[in-house]
Amino acid sequence: MERRIRVVQYGLGAIGLGIVRILLERPDVELVGAVDIAPEKAGRDLGELLDGSPIGLVVTTDPTVAEDADVVLHATQSRLGQVAPQILRCVEGRANVISTCEELVYPWFHHAEEARRLDAAARAHGVTVTGVGINPGFAMDLLPVVLTAACRTVRVIRAERRVDLSQRREALRQKAGVGLTEVEFWSGIEAGVLGHVGLVESVALVGAAMGWPLEVIADRVEPVFGERRDEVAGVHQVAYGLVDAQERIRLELTMAVGVASLDRISIEGDPSVRVEIPGGLHGDLATCAIAANAIPIVYSAPPGVRTVLEFPPIRNAHRAGP
Repeated sequence: MERRIRVVQYGLGAIGLGIVRILLERPDVELVGAVDIAPEKAGRDLGELLDGSPIGLVVTTDPTVAEDADVVLHATQSRLGQVAPQILRCVEGRANVISTCEELVYPWFHHAEEARRLDAAARAHGVTVTGVGINPGFAMDLLPVVLTAACRTVRVIRAERRVDLSQRREALRQKAGVGLTEVEFWSGIEAGVLGHVGLVESVALVGAAMGWPLEVIADRVEPVFGERRDEVAGVHQVAYGLVDAQERIRLELTMAVGVASLDRISIEGDPSVRVEIPGGLHGDLATCAIAANAIPIVYSAPPGVRTVLEFPPIRNAHRAGP
């Protein structure tokens, strides 16, 4: 039997714990550490945070436990500037890093300097760093790119994602501004604490995959209202990429209470392609699964900062039953 891949989970919020639940089911990985900076979690058995029996693994605030890992599953924050020091510490401990940081999914367009520093460190230590997730990382970028395989020519790529926040965790509802006034919403946008992170990274990733020299990548955001105009129900964001002043990529995301969840992809080409997933892909569950399923691929990938475009297809290679 081959040696199991040794894994440390860094970050034990909703996503981190969701990843842990999957890791504990996988026969090919060994969970050897768990890190979180929250003092109320430190010193506790990881099993307790899962609302279960102790599993004999104590949570620590010390990131040096990553030195015992082949792969670190990193799930803390969305901004690359916030998490780069955490990831760098893992890299210096010679651990490969799979992160759910949205800006790491394709950092080369908007965060090139940070990407270069991480890339140099990863190459120097012989490890791989990559960002994964459902959005960005799959639903609105990688999946549309894969669908272009059926096209002789491609002119425009569009993707739309709607998420019903009445079915989602409170932290995501707060991030979308649910329950705020319009003034509070715009204040949160201005402060950078509201709205989805990663839509422009998805545009950049699609552009890179298609070989399109995007001159402009931009986005706009606005509040969504339900029956009450004095209370925000969510957020609507659009990001687009231009070539020769023409819109070639358009990504539209709505996260709001009461919308009908779906994922829709439209490719104008020869032939054109239309795909819709009624009910949409569940963001939290899918992100956890993608991160866990990426372990063997990232573990064997060449050193450096890599994107999902550079890997063979991430897939679930584990049987559900005997």
